[in-house]
Amino acid sequence: MVVGAGPSGLVLANILHDNGIPAVVFERSSRAHVEQRARAGLIEHGTVQTLREHGLADGLLRSSGTHRRCEFRFDGERFTLDYGLLNGDRAHYVYPQQFLVRDLIERLLRIGGRIHFDTPVTAVSELGADEAVVGFSDTGGARELRAEFVAGCDGSLGVCRRMAADADRHTVTKEYGSSLLAILSATPPITTDMVYALHRDGCAIHALRTPETSRFYLQTAPGDEQADWDEKRIWAELRRRLSVADGPLPSPGPILETTLFPMRSAVTEELRYGRMFLVGDAAHIITPFGGKGMNLAIADAVELAEAIRCAVRTGDDRLLAGYSSAVARRVWATQEFSHAMIDLLCTPRAEDPEFHHRLQVARLKKWRASPPSATGFAKDYAG
Repeated sequence: MVVGAGPSGLVLANILHDNGIPAVVFERSSRAHVEQRARAGLIEHGTVQTLREHGLADGLLRSSGTHRRCEFRFDGERFTLDYGLLNGDRAHYVYPQQFLVRDLIERLLRIGGRIHFDTPVTAVSELGADEAVVGFSDTGGARELRAEFVAGCDGSLGVCRRMAADADRHTVTKEYGSSLLAILSATPPITTDMVYALHRDGCAIHALRTPETSRFYLQTAPGDEQADWDEKRIWAELRRRLSVADGPLPSPGPILETTLFPMRSAVTEELRYGRMFLVGDAAHIITPFGGKGMNLAIADAVELAEAIRCAVRTGDDRLLAGYSSAVARRVWATQEFSHAMIDLLCTPRAEDPEFHHRLQVARLKKWRASPPSATGFAKDYAG
């Protein structure tokens, strides 16, 4: 049983089905909603290779090309860093999450998998028994299903995390004291590269999505609310923070979606609760800096799929027993990179912001003068 038809749940269900292990997916939203839900878009080199190995990358490879450069802006200047050149030609693909979800849904249904949309899971119980009991609601009313394993791929606010006894006690969190305003606009990208802009009033990020749409992020002040940010203010602030002497700026256009969310990271280090395992955002939260969230979730799914395969096919449950620690090692390494990106780009809401800003500029100038000094960044960024 897989709860949640996001990237992690669908990758897990596809791999299990390919190994002859039936996995029913329950999703509280409609198919149309999950296939249109715009979220992440930067897919790491390692994630692409993993998806390719499992036959899950056909649409991605057909529709998207590699991406290997990012641009930094600061104090009216800019430079481009070819991180692919520094890390052995490991590059990203830019492929919006909703496109990957659509591909994974189509494939799973084509090979005989089952997905129940508009079907919220309401409870998971009897986790210590031979089979867990999953309660759900559909057009026939309240029902139950028994499952040997339950994968909670339904996010940090989903029912699986709520049903995981003591999950919060096993969670380490970091509150950064600022928020990010995420903006999806029906405007073409301003460049062919990701853009990270350092500014004393807070960072601005231009993230690639499609030829017709762009994703932007703005660091906001403590106490700001989403209602404080109308379209006029958004475009004015994006242009101000991204402004450099010779660089293109975004042209105002239709804003499709805005979301204001606190900058917060969390790592849950115990992910097994009897028959239930937490996956993706149900297990860990990471900021958008570096574009790691979807990649981590897919890695969790692949890890759990192999553990379940071994347990079902050979009776060896050692990988299931080690799932939590394996995920934690990978997640902490990724959190360290995301935290370093925040330290590099964000205006601190603490003492000595000017000193911190000068350090940030010094780091970027070093990378510009000597690109090999950014090798560590390049390897972690590409994944």
